[in-house]
This record gives sequence, structure tokens and C-alpha cells, in this order.
Amino acid sequence: MGIYLNPGNRGFWQSIRSEIYVDKTGLIAKTNQYLNTEQQYICVSRPRRFGKSMAIKMLAAYYSRGCDSGDLFRGFQIEKEETFNEHLNQYDVIFMNMQQFLIRAKEEDVTEYLERAVLEELRESYGDLFSERITGLAEALERIYAKTEKQFIFLIDEWDCVMRERQESEELQKKYLDFLRDLLKDQPYVALAYVTGILPIKKYGQHSALNMFWEYSMTDQFIFEEYTGFTEEEVKALCVRYDMDFAKVSDWYDGYMLRQFRHIYNPRSVVAAMKSRVFSNYWTSTETYEALKLYIDMDFDGLKADIVQMLGGERVKVNTLSFQNDMHSFRTKDDVLTLLIHIGYLGYDAETKEAFIPNKEIIGEFENAMSVSGWPEVMRVLKASEKLLEATLSGDEESVERGLDRAHMEVASILTYNDENALGSAIGLAYYSARKDYKLVRELPAGKGFADVVFLPLPHTDKPALVVELKYDEDARTAIQQIKDRQYTQALAGYVGNILLLGINYERGNKDKPHSCVIERTVKQS
Repeated sequence: MGIYLNPGNRGFWQSIRSEIYVDKTGLIAKTNQYLNTEQQYICVSRPRRFGKSMAIKMLAAYYSRGCDSGDLFRGFQIEKEETFNEHLNQYDVIFMNMQQFLIRAKEEDVTEYLERAVLEELRESYGDLFSERITGLAEALERIYAKTEKQFIFLIDEWDCVMRERQESEELQKKYLDFLRDLLKDQPYVALAYVTGILPIKKYGQHSALNMFWEYSMTDQFIFEEYTGFTEEEVKALCVRYDMDFAKVSDWYDGYMLRQFRHIYNPRSVVAAMKSRVFSNYWTSTETYEALKLYIDMDFDGLKADIVQMLGGERVKVNTLSFQNDMHSFRTKDDVLTLLIHIGYLGYDAETKEAFIPNKEIIGEFENAMSVSGWPEVMRVLKASEKLLEATLSGDEESVERGLDRAHMEVASILTYNDENALGSAIGLAYYSARKDYKLVRELPAGKGFADVVFLPLPHTDKPALVVELKYDEDARTAIQQIKDRQYTQALAGYVGNILLLGINYERGNKDKPHSCVIERTVKQS
């Protein structure tokens, strides 16, 4: 067992001995499927603390020659697969954590340090197959394959740390990419290359050194969706085991949406909540809001408006294709939003190509970033939202109208009212504090149409549901009548409790009192 060559199975052994281990060994069946195929180059990118390193340790335990890992996988999903025994501990694995190499290289060139360290181990097992004068890792592996036809599996963790942490050194980045291309591309000794990072691998300026990789990122995980985070069924099982409220867990940590698995949870945060029995910001505690602040403060036209819309519960369209897959080459607001998707601050729906703030944990991080940034008008709206909700629940129409007028004045320079959709974003922002007790749903199918905004009470609260209809240059009473005529409350057929109907109208020509509001309370449903 070595450090870089065939590192063994201790990492996976520690994982399965942990108090909480969710079986993700089905991933191995997917990588087995791609061994020695055109798809053998795999780049899996996800945010920090989404299980990338744990998955690589699992793959090392399964493939590494020289250790017997059969018993470690007994009872897990992979044992049921036909390919389980075929590839178990049958390959030489080269395991490289690029973060460690970058730290240890210090002033030395990182690729030169890496090659020297890995070659030192390689000589211990295969030194008789290549001469001492060979100092390149790729050349040594070519000689080994030529004489033995042995193939290697490459597992590279934090592949992109050179790009992220040495952003100013284009020469170092180019040399590193050239090294990886020479090591991996079109080499017969490669059976599989599985690399992980925060960013996709596709583009870095004009240098497309690694175009052989297939990308599985937060904009589309394809066949690796189930292994991106915890699925809804996995979280439900943990909630039963730890007697935790699933609705609260969902509110805090759900929100990463993929094509097939529409509810993906942050694994780090779910595990921490289960063990501590306290709902809090666990994932973001491993980061710093300064990083988010840097990106949301960028002066791209429309960026602030998009952030405000998402704070109000809306989704925004994003073109993810122009992003250069680094942390400094930004040309449009879409590039900034795409980065926020990759690093986990935004969720993304690949089917609609829309971004959104995924959950309560992340929205708290936006609050932290804005509180020390150039967003004072938005923060004033957020702080006033508690009183606005209280006025609404008490039926105080005049106070609601004044509160909406003030909120509009605060964000008018960022968010322009030009239709009911823009009005809906502003209403969602104005009622921001309601999220601790409500789930906000826009365009909810209801009765004979779609209710503009519905606030659904979370299970732990006894507050009434809110059905909101918005009008633009019309009349608030007309909005109330539309709720009744189109029977929007039918969307709450399974809900037992009081319902407030809110009709809100915005009148462009009325500068003194642009908002009008009518509130009606319905009888309790049975």
C-alpha cells in the first residue's frame, strides 16, 4: 500500500464506520461501465462538502491492487452488480490530491514536485522496467505498459485548485494543463481517469488541453445525479432514524434540482443537523460570505435585479454556456450567476435553464453578504418585512399599503415595475421574513388558473395560508374577485386551516399611494 500508488482502502473503511454513512457505492457500477471506453475520462464537479473526496476514497478502495476490499463492500449496493467481482482490486491506482501537492510544493513548480513524488513510489514497484534517467511520469508509465500491458486508474481530487488558487499565474496553469494532457490523453495505460473539483474542466481561455473529459457538473450531472448529494428518500430515512422533522430539514437543506432527481440535499448539512439535532448553517460555515459578497457586488447590468428577484422567491433565466470555468474571466452577469451555481450558492434547473436560491441555509448567506455590502436598500426591505407580515395577518390594509409603498421606493432603482411578474418579485421580497413560517409558491395551479403567489404554512406553524392575486393598473377588489371566481383556494384542498385572500394592485400614475390592498379571511376548511 502506498501514498499515491494503490493507496488502499482505509479512507473508505473510515467512511463506513462513521455514525452516518449513506450508501453511494452504486457509483462504482457507473465507473465500471466506462472502463476502457470513449467515456473513460470523467470530470465530476460539485461544491465543497458534497462528498467528492469520499467518493474518490471509495473508488480507490474498490480498484486498488494489493488490498482485499471485498468485505468492506458486503451488504452495499455495488455487491449486487454483475461487475462487482470482475474489477474488485484489479487495477493499479494512482491517487493524487492536487491540494496537497500545491501546498507541499511551496516555491517549487507543482508539476515537477508531483512527478518526483509519484515516480519515487512507482520505482519501488516497477523500477526495473524503466531507467533512472526517466524523470517524466508519463514516459515511465508508457515503458511499464509496453512491457507488461498493465493499465492504471487515475483518481485526481481537487483537480482545479491550481486554477482557483493561482489565478494570477497563467504560465503555471498552462504548464499544469499540459502535464495532465500528456499524462492522460490518448494513453493506452489509462483504463479510467476520474477527476473531481469545484469547477468544470472544459475551458480555460484559449487552452483546451483536456477536451477528452466528459463533464458532470451542477448544471447537468447526467448519470451521476443520484451521487451528487443526498436524495429525498435518503433524507427521509435519516429523519426517521433520528426522529427529525422532514419538513424542516427540507426547508433548510433541499433545493438542488437535477433532471431526474428533483430534490438533492447538501450532505454535509444534513449529517450535521442529524447529529446535533439543531438546524443551522453548516455548509456555509466552511466557507466565508466574503466570497459571495465579491461576486454579487460585481457591476454587471442586470445582476442586482436578478439577485433581488431570487431573494423574492423568483427564478431567473441563465445562459451557462459562455462561462469560462474559472473564477476571474467574467464578461456578463450570466457568467457570475453560473459560477454561483457551480460553487453551490444557487440551484439550477437544467430543463428550464433557470437559477434560484435553493434553501434557507443559503438565503441566510446572502443576507450576511448583503449586510456588509452595497445593498442597504434591500436590507431595509428585509428588516421591514416582519412588520408587513404582522399587518397582513391582522388584516390592517392601510399598513400593508404603506409598507408596500416603502418597499417599492427602496428597490425602485434596482427592480423596475413593468408588469405583474416584476410586481410578484417585489412582493416576494417585501414578505421576505415569511419564509421562516411559509413556503412561497409562484404561479401555483389552482381552480381555473394559476394563483400569482401562495404562502403555504409550514407544518410547525399555526398561521393561515395566504393566496395573493396581483394586478397592475387595475383594482385590488378585482383581484379578490378573481381569486373567488377562479376558485384559487382549491389548490389548498388538503390544507386544514384559515386562509387569507390578498388582492394587491399597483397603479403607475399614483405617486403618492401606488399600492392598494384588500384582505379577506375565509372560513376554516374541513
